[in-house]
Amino acid sequence: MSSKDFGTIIEIGDILVSEDVVTEFFACDYPVCKGCCCIIGDSGAPLKEEELEPLEAAYDVFSPLMSEAGRVAVDAKGFFETDREGDIVTPVVPGREECAYCRIDKDGNCTCAIETQYLKGLCSFRKPVSCSLYPIRVVDLGGGRLGLNLHRWHICRDAYEKGRREGIHVYEFLRGPLTDAFGADFYSALAEAAKILRASS
Repeated sequence: MSSKDFGTIIEIGDILVSEDVVTEFFACDYPVCKGCCCIIGDSGAPLKEEELEPLEAAYDVFSPLMSEAGRVAVDAKGFFETDREGDIVTPVVPGREECAYCRIDKDGNCTCAIETQYLKGLCSFRKPVSCSLYPIRVVDLGGGRLGLNLHRWHICRDAYEKGRREGIHVYEFLRGPLTDAFGADFYSALAEAAKILRASS
C-alpha cells in the first residue's frame, strides 16, 4: 500500500485499488431505487471487446424481454455503440438515457434482460462486467495495469446509506463480482489489505 495526497492506493499484482473501495460503505437498495442506474446516465454501460461476441450470441434469447424501443435501438445501432470518450458501451434508446438491454415492468422496476435469462439458465453470458462491479469502475492504466476506483453517483445515495446502516463495505458487497473478475486470491488479498488499512486509521 502507498499513500499520496489523493489517498491510500492498494497494489495487488497489476491492480491498483483506491482507498475508498475498502473504506466506503455500500449496499444496493433496490426497492428504493428500482434499478434506475439502468435508465439514467449519459451513455450505456462500458463493454469489453471480449464481451461483444457472447452478447451477440445470446441476443435471440434475451431480446424478447427487452422493450420495443430497446429492440429498435439495437436494430439501428447494433449490439454496441461508442460514447463521446471513444469507449465501447451498450446502446441506449434514442432520445432517452435507458440501456437498450433493460426491461421495465408495470411498477417501474428496472432489471437486465440479459441477466434475467442467465439466471434461468437460458444463456451463458450474464451481463457486462462493468454492471456487475458497479459502483467500482475499472480503468486501463496501460502496460497491463488496471485501476479500481469508486464512482459516486447521486442516484445511489440510498445504497451508501444502507451500507452504512448494515456495516457493509463496497468490496464486501461486491465480493462475488470481484472474485469472478479478478480471482479468489485477489479478493483475499484485498480483504486482508482492507483490515490493515482500517486498523491503522
